[in-house]
Amino acid sequence: MDLRGFFAAHPRAALAFSGGADSSYLLYEGLRYAEELGVYYVKSAFQPEFERRDALRMAEALSARMRVLEADVLACPAVAANPPDRCYHCKKVIMSTIKAAAAADGFELVLDGTNASDDIADRPGFKALGEEGVLSPLRLCGLTKAEIRARSREAGLFTWDKPAYACLATRVKTGQPIDADTLRAVEAGEEALFALGFTDFRVRTAGGRARLEFTAEQLGRAREKMPEIRARLAPYFTAVDEEATERERSI
Repeated sequence: MDLRGFFAAHPRAALAFSGGADSSYLLYEGLRYAEELGVYYVKSAFQPEFERRDALRMAEALSARMRVLEADVLACPAVAANPPDRCYHCKKVIMSTIKAAAAADGFELVLDGTNASDDIADRPGFKALGEEGVLSPLRLCGLTKAEIRARSREAGLFTWDKPAYACLATRVKTGQPIDADTLRAVEAGEEALFALGFTDFRVRTAGGRARLEFTAEQLGRAREKMPEIRARLAPYFTAVDEEATERERSI
């Protein structure tokens, strides 16, 4: 089955849209092949503002009408406590928010951008998708991340090379409770690094201290600029580790 066939079988659907490479490509194809596609972006404390801007930019570029919904994920104790399966509980909140809005708009089916390269064994949130009846067309059609990026580039989507960006909650060590102030500090710290020209990194935190991770391609420059980086991050953290460490490139 290809995406044309998927949307022929499911002509009316709602899309859980993040503004990332996967959901942007699914939006592009859904607008081509579906009879009607509802587009829903959920804003929560876990999503940085630039993700909302990217989602709006893509929706605008494709002439899609996008609804922005609000979800208070930290109001869920099982999310705020940050257990190993936090993503499962968070995904339940996010998808239930989208399902309610989609149902009110007349959509019975919700789609998401999980692809064939995603390791579902390592993603507690995927269990929540199944429980909520959410379908993943990219995965069902066997589309890998590499193929999605290649097709997105061919289609002229600006997200074709956008690094994968896990939510802000992933920056907080598992088991350490998550609060809004910590998330704001992480977002501000990462915005500071974006402003310095870095594109693929993480600002992780535990006990108010920041630990920085960069890909191999950017690690050398980060180490050279560490005094400036630490000064930029000082307003948001009690301390910043002296050395940055290497992380795998986001796909």
